[in-house]
Amino acid sequence: MDLKKYLQERRDLVNRALAVYLPQVRGPAFRVVEAMHYSLFAGGKRLRPILCLAGAEAVGGDAGEALPVACALEMIHTYSLIHDDLPAMDDDDLRRGRATCHKQFDDATAILAGDGLLTEAFRIMAEAAPRFSGREEALLEVIHLIGQAAGYQGMVGGQMLDLMAEGRTITLKELETIHRLKTGALLTAAVRSGALVGGGSRQEVAMLTSYGEKFGLAFQITDDILDVEGDAAEMGKAVGADAKRRKATYPSLLGPDEAKAWARRIVDSALIDIEPFGERAAPLRELARYLLVRRT
Repeated sequence: MDLKKYLQERRDLVNRALAVYLPQVRGPAFRVVEAMHYSLFAGGKRLRPILCLAGAEAVGGDAGEALPVACALEMIHTYSLIHDDLPAMDDDDLRRGRATCHKQFDDATAILAGDGLLTEAFRIMAEAAPRFSGREEALLEVIHLIGQAAGYQGMVGGQMLDLMAEGRTITLKELETIHRLKTGALLTAAVRSGALVGGGSRQEVAMLTSYGEKFGLAFQITDDILDVEGDAAEMGKAVGADAKRRKATYPSLLGPDEAKAWARRIVDSALIDIEPFGERAAPLRELARYLLVRRT
Protein backbone atom coordinates (compact mmCIF):
# COMPACT_ATOMS: atom_id res chain seq x y z
CA MET A 1 0.00 0.00 0.00
CA ASP A 2 1.02 3.64 -0.42
CA LEU A 3 1.61 4.53 3.23
CA LYS A 4 2.40 8.18 2.52
CA LYS A 5 -0.91 8.66 0.69
CA TYR A 6 -2.84 6.77 3.38
CA LEU A 7 -1.35 8.87 6.18
CA GLN A 8 -2.10 12.13 4.39
CA GLU A 9 -5.71 11.13 3.74
CA ARG A 10 -6.18 10.09 7.36
CA ARG A 11 -4.50 13.26 8.67
CA ASP A 12 -6.82 15.36 6.54
CA LEU A 13 -9.84 13.42 7.83
CA VAL A 14 -8.79 13.88 11.45
CA ASN A 15 -7.93 17.56 10.98
CA ARG A 16 -11.33 18.30 9.46
CA ALA A 17 -13.06 16.59 12.37
CA LEU A 18 -10.89 18.37 14.95
CA ALA A 19 -11.78 21.72 13.39
CA VAL A 20 -15.46 20.89 13.96
CA TYR A 21 -14.92 19.69 17.53
CA LEU A 22 -12.75 22.70 18.48
CA PRO A 23 -13.84 25.77 16.52
CA GLN A 24 -12.42 29.21 17.18
CA VAL A 25 -14.60 31.14 19.60
CA ARG A 26 -15.11 34.73 20.77
CA GLY A 27 -15.99 35.95 24.22
CA PRO A 28 -14.57 35.10 27.67
CA ALA A 29 -13.07 31.75 26.56
CA PHE A 30 -11.23 33.27 23.59
CA ARG A 31 -7.67 33.21 24.98
CA VAL A 32 -7.68 29.67 26.35
CA VAL A 33 -9.35 28.28 23.21
CA GLU A 34 -6.82 30.18 21.09
CA ALA A 35 -4.01 28.44 23.02
CA MET A 36 -5.74 25.05 22.70
CA HIS A 37 -6.17 25.64 18.98
CA TYR A 38 -2.56 26.82 18.60
CA SER A 39 -1.16 23.56 19.95
CA LEU A 40 -3.77 21.21 18.50
CA PHE A 41 -3.19 22.52 14.99
CA ALA A 42 0.58 22.90 15.21
CA GLY A 43 1.07 19.95 12.85
CA GLY A 44 2.10 16.50 13.95
CA LYS A 45 1.66 13.01 12.58
CA ARG A 46 -1.80 12.38 14.12
CA LEU A 47 -0.45 8.92 14.88
CA ARG A 48 -2.81 8.04 17.73
CA PRO A 49 -6.02 8.88 15.87
CA ILE A 50 -4.73 7.11 12.77
CA LEU A 51 -4.00 3.99 14.83
CA CYS A 52 -7.53 4.17 16.21
CA LEU A 53 -9.07 4.41 12.73
CA ALA A 54 -6.83 1.60 11.45
CA GLY A 55 -7.81 -0.58 14.41
CA ALA A 56 -11.48 -0.12 13.57
CA GLU A 57 -10.88 -1.00 9.93
CA ALA A 58 -8.81 -4.06 10.82
CA VAL A 59 -11.86 -5.67 12.45
CA GLY A 60 -14.14 -4.67 9.56
CA GLY A 61 -15.56 -1.56 11.21
CA ASP A 62 -16.27 1.91 9.86
CA ALA A 63 -13.49 4.45 10.43
CA GLY A 64 -16.07 7.24 10.47
CA GLU A 65 -17.71 5.84 13.59
CA ALA A 66 -14.34 5.90 15.33
CA LEU A 67 -13.64 9.59 14.54
CA PRO A 68 -14.87 11.07 17.87
CA VAL A 69 -12.63 8.66 19.78
CA ALA A 70 -9.73 9.28 17.40
CA CYS A 71 -10.04 13.07 17.88
CA ALA A 72 -10.29 12.65 21.65
CA LEU A 73 -7.00 10.72 21.62
CA GLU A 74 -5.29 13.54 19.72
CA MET A 75 -6.59 16.12 22.20
CA ILE A 76 -5.24 14.08 25.10
CA HIS A 77 -1.90 13.64 23.37
CA THR A 78 -1.66 17.39 22.66
CA TYR A 79 -2.53 18.25 26.27
CA SER A 80 0.30 15.98 27.43
CA LEU A 81 2.77 17.72 25.09
CA ILE A 82 1.75 21.18 26.35
CA HIS A 83 2.32 20.12 29.95
CA ASP A 84 5.52 18.18 29.17
CA ASP A 85 7.03 21.33 27.61
CA LEU A 86 6.42 23.48 30.71
CA PRO A 87 9.40 24.77 32.74
CA ALA A 88 8.44 22.50 35.64
CA MET A 89 8.71 19.46 33.35
CA ASP A 90 11.01 19.35 30.29
CA ASP A 91 11.27 23.15 29.83
CA ASP A 92 11.28 23.03 26.02
CA ASP A 93 11.10 26.08 23.77
CA LEU A 94 10.22 24.35 20.48
CA ARG A 95 7.56 21.86 19.51
CA ARG A 96 6.88 20.83 15.91
CA GLY A 97 9.11 23.60 14.64
CA ARG A 98 7.52 26.52 16.48
CA ALA A 99 7.29 28.03 19.94
CA THR A 100 5.81 25.80 22.61
CA CYS A 101 2.47 26.84 24.08
CA HIS A 102 3.90 28.43 27.23
CA LYS A 103 6.40 30.41 25.14
CA GLN A 104 3.75 31.62 22.71
CA PHE A 105 1.33 32.54 25.51
CA ASP A 106 2.43 32.08 29.14
CA ASP A 107 2.75 29.28 31.70
CA ALA A 108 -0.70 29.73 33.22
CA THR A 109 -2.45 29.83 29.85
CA ALA A 110 -0.56 26.71 28.74
CA ILE A 111 -1.65 24.83 31.85
CA LEU A 112 -5.27 25.80 31.26
CA ALA A 113 -5.04 24.97 27.55
CA GLY A 114 -3.85 21.47 28.46
CA ASP A 115 -6.61 21.11 31.03
CA GLY A 116 -9.14 22.28 28.45
CA LEU A 117 -8.04 19.74 25.84
CA LEU A 118 -8.08 16.88 28.33
CA THR A 119 -11.61 17.60 29.52
CA GLU A 120 -12.86 18.36 26.01
CA ALA A 121 -11.66 14.92 24.90
CA PHE A 122 -14.03 13.18 27.30
CA ARG A 123 -16.87 15.54 26.42
CA ILE A 124 -16.72 14.69 22.72
CA MET A 125 -16.60 10.96 23.45
CA ALA A 126 -19.68 11.24 25.69
CA GLU A 127 -21.38 13.39 23.05
CA ALA A 128 -20.93 10.54 20.54
CA ALA A 129 -23.26 8.25 22.54
CA PRO A 130 -26.16 8.48 20.03
CA ARG A 131 -23.90 6.84 17.42
CA PHE A 132 -23.65 3.82 19.69
CA SER A 133 -27.34 3.11 20.16
CA GLY A 134 -27.52 -0.51 21.24
CA ARG A 135 -23.73 -0.62 21.70
CA GLU A 136 -23.36 1.77 24.64
CA GLU A 137 -21.23 -0.74 26.55
CA ALA A 138 -18.55 -0.56 23.87
CA LEU A 139 -18.36 3.23 24.18
CA LEU A 140 -18.23 3.04 27.97
CA GLU A 141 -15.40 0.51 27.75
CA VAL A 142 -13.50 2.82 25.40
CA ILE A 143 -13.95 5.84 27.69
CA HIS A 144 -12.79 3.78 30.68
CA LEU A 145 -9.82 2.42 28.70
CA ILE A 146 -8.65 5.86 27.55
CA GLY A 147 -9.11 7.37 31.01
CA GLN A 148 -6.95 4.61 32.47
CA ALA A 149 -4.29 4.94 29.76
CA ALA A 150 -4.09 8.72 30.17
CA GLY A 151 -4.09 8.80 33.98
CA TYR A 152 -1.85 7.68 36.82
CA GLN A 153 -2.10 4.04 35.69
CA GLY A 154 -0.70 5.04 32.31
CA MET A 155 0.73 8.21 30.81
CA VAL A 156 0.70 10.42 33.91
CA GLY A 157 2.22 7.66 36.03
CA GLY A 158 4.89 7.05 33.41
CA GLN A 159 5.77 10.74 33.28
CA MET A 160 6.18 10.76 37.04
CA LEU A 161 8.48 7.73 36.93
CA ASP A 162 10.45 9.35 34.10
CA LEU A 163 11.01 12.52 36.15
CA MET A 164 12.02 10.50 39.20
CA ALA A 165 14.55 8.51 37.12
CA GLU A 166 16.45 11.56 35.84
CA GLY A 167 20.09 11.41 36.92
CA ARG A 168 19.71 7.87 38.29
CA THR A 169 21.01 4.57 36.99
CA ILE A 170 18.06 2.31 36.25
CA THR A 171 17.69 -1.16 34.77
CA LEU A 172 16.35 -2.03 31.34
CA LYS A 173 13.24 -3.48 32.99
CA GLU A 174 12.61 -0.21 34.85
CA LEU A 175 13.07 1.75 31.62
CA GLU A 176 10.60 -0.50 29.81
CA THR A 177 8.05 0.05 32.59
CA ILE A 178 8.43 3.83 32.26
CA HIS A 179 7.92 3.79 28.52
CA ARG A 180 5.08 1.25 28.50
CA LEU A 181 3.23 3.71 30.72
CA LYS A 182 4.41 7.11 29.50
CA THR A 183 4.23 6.46 25.75
CA GLY A 184 2.91 2.96 25.18
CA ALA A 185 -0.31 3.14 27.18
CA LEU A 186 -2.02 5.73 24.97
CA LEU A 187 -0.73 4.16 21.75
CA THR A 188 -2.06 0.78 22.87
CA ALA A 189 -5.37 2.36 23.87
CA ALA A 190 -5.63 3.94 20.41
CA VAL A 191 -5.47 0.59 18.60
CA ARG A 192 -7.61 -1.22 21.18
CA SER A 193 -10.30 1.47 21.24
CA GLY A 194 -10.52 1.37 17.45
CA ALA A 195 -11.04 -2.39 17.58
CA LEU A 196 -13.75 -1.99 20.22
CA VAL A 197 -15.55 0.77 18.31
CA GLY A 198 -15.27 -1.30 15.14
CA GLY A 199 -17.08 -4.20 16.78
CA GLY A 200 -14.12 -6.59 16.99
CA SER A 201 -14.43 -9.93 18.78
CA ARG A 202 -12.60 -10.43 22.08
CA GLN A 203 -9.94 -12.45 20.28
CA GLU A 204 -9.47 -9.74 17.65
CA VAL A 205 -9.29 -7.04 20.33
CA ALA A 206 -6.68 -9.09 22.23
CA MET A 207 -4.50 -9.54 19.13
CA LEU A 208 -4.65 -5.84 18.29
CA THR A 209 -3.92 -4.92 21.91
CA SER A 210 -0.77 -7.06 21.79
CA TYR A 211 0.21 -5.33 18.56
CA GLY A 212 -0.41 -1.93 20.17
CA GLU A 213 1.76 -2.73 23.20
CA LYS A 214 4.66 -3.71 20.97
CA PHE A 215 4.12 -0.77 18.64
CA GLY A 216 4.26 1.61 21.61
CA LEU A 217 7.52 0.16 22.90
CA ALA A 218 9.14 0.15 19.46
CA PHE A 219 7.99 3.75 18.94
CA GLN A 220 9.73 4.85 22.14
CA ILE A 221 12.94 3.00 21.32
CA THR A 222 13.12 4.67 17.92
CA ASP A 223 12.25 8.00 19.55
CA ASP A 224 15.23 7.57 21.89
CA ILE A 225 17.45 6.80 18.90
CA LEU A 226 16.24 9.92 17.06
CA ASP A 227 17.15 12.06 20.07
CA VAL A 228 20.74 10.88 19.51
CA GLU A 229 20.91 10.63 15.72
CA GLY A 230 18.05 12.80 14.47
CA ASP A 231 18.20 16.17 12.74
CA ALA A 232 16.74 19.05 14.77
CA ALA A 233 15.51 20.94 11.69
CA GLU A 234 13.81 17.84 10.31
CA MET A 235 12.25 16.93 13.65
CA GLY A 236 11.13 20.44 14.60
CA LYS A 237 12.60 20.19 18.10
CA ALA A 238 15.97 20.05 19.81
CA VAL A 239 17.95 16.81 19.86
CA GLY A 240 20.26 15.60 22.60
CA ALA A 241 17.79 16.65 25.30
CA ASP A 242 17.78 13.22 26.97
CA ALA A 243 21.54 13.30 27.53
CA LYS A 244 21.37 16.85 28.92
CA ARG A 245 18.73 15.77 31.44
CA ARG A 246 20.68 12.58 32.21
CA LYS A 247 17.72 10.43 31.26
CA ALA A 248 18.03 6.69 30.85
CA THR A 249 17.25 5.69 27.25
CA TYR A 250 17.57 2.55 25.17
CA PRO A 251 20.67 3.82 23.32
CA SER A 252 22.33 4.81 26.62
CA LEU A 253 21.63 1.41 28.20
CA LEU A 254 22.10 -0.85 25.17
CA GLY A 255 24.09 1.22 22.71
CA PRO A 256 22.62 2.55 19.44
CA ASP A 257 23.13 -0.63 17.39
CA GLU A 258 21.60 -2.98 19.95
CA ALA A 259 18.73 -0.53 20.51
CA LYS A 260 17.97 -0.65 16.78
CA ALA A 261 18.13 -4.46 16.80
CA TRP A 262 15.80 -4.51 19.83
CA ALA A 263 13.29 -2.33 17.99
CA ARG A 264 13.44 -4.62 14.93
CA ARG A 265 12.70 -7.70 17.05
CA ILE A 266 9.71 -6.00 18.68
CA VAL A 267 8.33 -4.85 15.31
CA ASP A 268 8.69 -8.38 13.91
CA SER A 269 6.71 -9.72 16.87
CA ALA A 270 4.01 -7.06 16.39
CA LEU A 271 3.64 -8.05 12.74
CA ILE A 272 3.00 -11.67 13.76
CA ASP A 273 0.13 -10.49 16.01
CA ILE A 274 -1.78 -9.02 13.06
CA GLU A 275 -1.14 -11.73 10.46
CA PRO A 276 -4.69 -13.16 10.89
CA PHE A 277 -6.22 -9.87 9.74
CA GLY A 278 -4.68 -10.05 6.26
CA GLU A 279 -5.11 -6.99 4.07
CA ARG A 280 -7.46 -5.29 6.53
CA ALA A 281 -4.40 -4.69 8.72
CA ALA A 282 -2.18 -3.40 5.89
CA PRO A 283 -2.01 0.13 7.38
CA LEU A 284 -1.03 -1.23 10.81
CA ARG A 285 1.58 -3.44 9.17
CA GLU A 286 3.16 -0.58 7.24
CA LEU A 287 3.04 1.75 10.23
CA ALA A 288 5.01 -0.76 12.31
CA ARG A 289 7.61 -1.14 9.57
CA TYR A 290 7.82 2.63 9.24
CA LEU A 291 8.99 2.92 12.84
CA LEU A 292 12.31 1.41 11.85
CA VAL A 293 13.05 4.06 9.21
CA ARG A 294 11.29 7.17 10.49
CA ARG A 295 13.17 10.45 10.75
CA THR A 296 10.63 12.50 12.75
